[in-house]
Amino acid sequence: MLGANDGIVSTACLVLGVAAAGAEHRTILLTSVSGLIAGAMSMAAGEFVSVHSQEDTENADLNRERAELKKDPVGEQRELAGIYVGRGLDRPLADEVAGELMAHDALGAHARDELGFSATTAARPTQAALASAASFSVGALLPIAVVVTASPAHLILWMSLASLGFLAGLGAVSAQVGGAPVWNGTWRVAFWGAVAMAVTAGAGALFGAVA
Repeated sequence: MLGANDGIVSTACLVLGVAAAGAEHRTILLTSVSGLIAGAMSMAAGEFVSVHSQEDTENADLNRERAELKKDPVGEQRELAGIYVGRGLDRPLADEVAGELMAHDALGAHARDELGFSATTAARPTQAALASAASFSVGALLPIAVVVTASPAHLILWMSLASLGFLAGLGAVSAQVGGAPVWNGTWRVAFWGAVAMAVTAGAGALFGAVA
């Protein structure tokens, strides 16, 4: 959702900025497509680097835990049992559970219950990069579709209305999926999108007048 929102706002702002500056329709279309490509690559690169750093941290934590298990397995079992006691088990049962889990997969037990790692939350840099690039591209395609279909004479009007509609719809869906009040999510996304587009269009108009 965030990537799609960025795609809509970024591309719509680019279109409005160059359109307000008086650019030709062909230039506006090329700018919007370039914005899609640049934005998708930027999102992918940024997400890959960020999640890869998270993966490096997770691997370092696992290596440290592996060394601690090798050095002091009894102490590590006692530490794991203490975690279960803190979650509500009595000491004898916690000791038994910790012993069984460590006999089965000591590193896995500590990774899950001490470090908070799991298979579903593990860092996946390539997957995160592809997902970010794809979501941004989907969002950016919506304003580009407006550029292709709208009359050049009324492009600014249609781009503004359509983009606000896209953002409002995306905000409503995001709020509904997250269990938040739909109206709050809708107006918040639409309002700040409108601010961003207004500022960019104003800068474009000013630049066009100066140029």
